[in-house]
Amino acid sequence: MSGMKMLTLAAVLTLPVSADAKPPLREVKEIDDQLYYIAIANEISEICPTVSGRRLKAIGVLWDLRSKANKLGYSDKEIRAYIESDAEKDRMRAKGEAYLAQQGVTYDSPETFCSLGQKEIERNSAIGVYLRAN
Repeated sequence: MSGMKMLTLAAVLTLPVSADAKPPLREVKEIDDQLYYIAIANEISEICPTVSGRRLKAIGVLWDLRSKANKLGYSDKEIRAYIESDAEKDRMRAKGEAYLAQQGVTYDSPETFCSLGQKEIERNSAIGVYLRAN
């Protein structure tokens, strides 16, 4: 590489990052948290036969989250990449499993999912709003 090209490359690499630079979507709390709550509610409803997921509510919220992300400057392609990322799925799963374990939930005992689901519904928690008792 010529000296001039190296200087130009060095100059570009040292430019300050724009104040408009977007953080990764995983760092946008209002979006990441809602996805987490929906994921936990979905897991509870998949395991517990006496608790159902409020799927239409979740779908509506997902559309709203997409709209929020678009308004924050994220393209549909960036949103899709975040949602479909194996690393993000693994991160969300680990976070969810930690929460479930803290609540005494085990995959060996489906009734523990039911107990947690019922508790979340009764509290009308951020997770509970996506669940209903059968």
